[in-house]
Amino acid sequence: MRNNKLHISQLSFLALTAVLNIAGANLALTLRLPIYFDTLGTMMAAMLFGPVYGMIPGLISALITGITTDIYSLFFLPVQLITGFAAGLLLHTKDRTIHSGRFPLPVLTLLISVPGTVVSALISSFVFGGITSSGSSVLVQILHHSGLGLTASVFCVQIFTDYADRILTLFVSIFLLHALPKSIIQSLKEGVSYGSIQ
Repeated sequence: MRNNKLHISQLSFLALTAVLNIAGANLALTLRLPIYFDTLGTMMAAMLFGPVYGMIPGLISALITGITTDIYSLFFLPVQLITGFAAGLLLHTKDRTIHSGRFPLPVLTLLISVPGTVVSALISSFVFGGITSSGSSVLVQILHHSGLGLTASVFCVQIFTDYADRILTLFVSIFLLHALPKSIIQSLKEGVSYGSIQ
C-alpha cells in the first residue's frame, strides 16, 4: 500500500543527505573549486525518495549554508530545488534499484543539469554581475572581458561546471548507495512513492 509518510530512518537519512550537501559545499568553497559538490545528498535522496522529497536536502542545506558560511547559497536555493526535482523525476524508481537506468548516465546528467544551469546563470548574471563565491567566477570574468556578453559568459561556464559537478556527484552517489546493504535500501525505499511519476 502506498504510504506518503516517512518513518524515522527515512527522516534520519534525509537529515544525513542535507549534511552531505553542506559538507560538500563548504569543501568546494574552502578549496575554491570550480565545481560546487553541494548536491551529493540531493542526488541520493532523489534516487531513493523521488522528486518531492529529493528537494528537501537542497532546501535545508541552502538555508543552513546561506546563514552560516556562504550567503550566496540563499540566492541559489531555487537551483537546489530544481536539481532535486529533476533528479527525482529521472532517477527514482519504485523498486529496490538505485536509479532508473532509462538513459545513460551522461545523458541523465545533462537532463538534470540544464534546468538548474539556466536559472543559476540568470541569478548569477542579473543579481551578482557574474561574481559569486564559486571558483568558476574567474572563468566568467575572463570570458566576459574577451567580449562575450555577461549572461552568455555565465551560462557557458555554468553549463560546463554544472555538468562536471553533477556527473561526479552522480557517480559518487551511486557508489555510496550501492555500498549500502540491500536491506537498508529496501527499508529506505519502502512505501515512499510520493512525487514519483512511475
